[in-house]
Amino acid sequence: MVSLRLAPLLPSSAAKWLGFVTAVWVQAISGNNYTFSNYSDALKSLMALTQLQLNNLSVAKDVGKAFGILAGLASDRLPTPVILLIGSFEGLIGYGVQWLVISQRIQPLPYWQMCIFLCMGGNSTTWMNTAVLVTCIRNFRRNRGPVSGILKGFVGLSTAIFTDLSASLFLKPSPSTFLIMLSVVPLAVCLSAVVFLRELPPPTSSSSVAAAKDDPEEDSKYFRVFNAVAVIVALYLLFFDLSVPHGPIFSKIFATVLLLLLASPLSVPVYTFLKTVRIRNNPMDDVERPDEISQPLLSGGHHQETPAEEKEVAAVTAAEERRPVIGEDHTIMEAVSTVDFWIMFMSFLCGVGTGLAVMNNMGQMGLALGYSDVSMFVSLMSIWGFFGRIGSGTISEYFLKKAGTPRPVWNAVSQVLMAVGYVIMAIALPGSLYIGSVVVGICYGVRLAVTVPTASELFGLKYYGLIYNILILNLPLGSFLFSGLLAGLLYDAQADRTPGGGNTCVGAHCYRLVFVVMAIVCVVGFGLDVLLAIRTRRVYSKIYASKKRSKRPEASSGQ
Repeated sequence: MVSLRLAPLLPSSAAKWLGFVTAVWVQAISGNNYTFSNYSDALKSLMALTQLQLNNLSVAKDVGKAFGILAGLASDRLPTPVILLIGSFEGLIGYGVQWLVISQRIQPLPYWQMCIFLCMGGNSTTWMNTAVLVTCIRNFRRNRGPVSGILKGFVGLSTAIFTDLSASLFLKPSPSTFLIMLSVVPLAVCLSAVVFLRELPPPTSSSSVAAAKDDPEEDSKYFRVFNAVAVIVALYLLFFDLSVPHGPIFSKIFATVLLLLLASPLSVPVYTFLKTVRIRNNPMDDVERPDEISQPLLSGGHHQETPAEEKEVAAVTAAEERRPVIGEDHTIMEAVSTVDFWIMFMSFLCGVGTGLAVMNNMGQMGLALGYSDVSMFVSLMSIWGFFGRIGSGTISEYFLKKAGTPRPVWNAVSQVLMAVGYVIMAIALPGSLYIGSVVVGICYGVRLAVTVPTASELFGLKYYGLIYNILILNLPLGSFLFSGLLAGLLYDAQADRTPGGGNTCVGAHCYRLVFVVMAIVCVVGFGLDVLLAIRTRRVYSKIYASKKRSKRPEASSGQ
């Protein structure tokens, strides 16, 4: 592969961070599954669909996530570039055909065929996400929280990035111009990631700059750069959304600056490359610290743990010595045979399933409340979803290191807040859709970002790609239950038939019962998250103790 031929040209530290930059770019364009509301009304009118039929199209899109199991299986057998190419070309076909239909370049396809192409578009992102998450978490094993928060944060921003770029680049943005971007842009970005994103072997003591390139303090500084860029991008997108209307010159300037902001993280690999070159040219600056060179999967500390420490962490909550315990590598069959896996699975369903129902139905929710343009709400959910993702990744990591707080605690908090958001939208006071969009966006982001490192800490990294995609089955399942059935059936029960087929509903009553039911579901999810936090508190206590012990040798060695 090209990436392998380029490997000798870059020091592994610079290559690792350059790969992470391209991973951020991939995530910034791989949230297209959440953009359905931007063109769903056009599909409904063009194909004369009822709300239930339209929601089932969105379910077909999310069913593509179920086939993410294939990406999980492939992650242990195929190199990262191949996985990225599969996803990008599948997205080109899936969204490309939707663009042909929406732009009326071809006649509307039969309903079942449209389901297939929406499914392909949805499945394409599972290949991209699996390639990026598995590779980066393995490359940054001691920083899973920040890595997950940053990557998932940019996924949250991707909907706003697509929406605002479409509005600024095209004089007359429309669902067809939006879909052409969804078709072409991911392919172009993935081609850059194919060259630079790959899994790197852990550094060894034979490396002349091992200590320099694996300095945890340096890594923390670099992650702060990515966090700062992400926050600036989010605020910049929010400013654009709130400063309507925009003139053509202002829009072009906005697009240019946005692209420059997304390119700015390249300064990190450039800096690490120059630093490595300086160290190689000045060997006296290279002070090796072998205790920082290799780390166990769940440590997060800054020294090589002794076998006794590794055994202590892995043995937590052991029920049977003949089976892997929580904290060790599990196969998928071993993971699904544990109670903890199913508690996590069901709580994940309560959070992401209801959140997807709002995202898929935001177009009709806005129209029911009298808003003619719902792109603002779609963008708001995306931007605040970013804050939820990136904030929860960093905060959960901080409290894990400082107090041993189990990560599921933060999922429990998000479930309570999400229930409050649904109650606000059910009341339907003026501005409630704005508030609800912000609250649900934040909580949905927290749920996605926190579950990623939690799964790796409880069930290991060896089969993480497959375990992650099993958890992601909650997306199509939740979409079917809460969007396809609950929202679709209850909306159609309130809607009036329109001439030529289809139906419509106007008023706060259209979705009130939907919001009430989803608030109750979130309360159930809260209980499951609290239960999981209680069951895993000893695991996180041992991880916390291990981190505390790891600091003592470093403190003494620095004196």
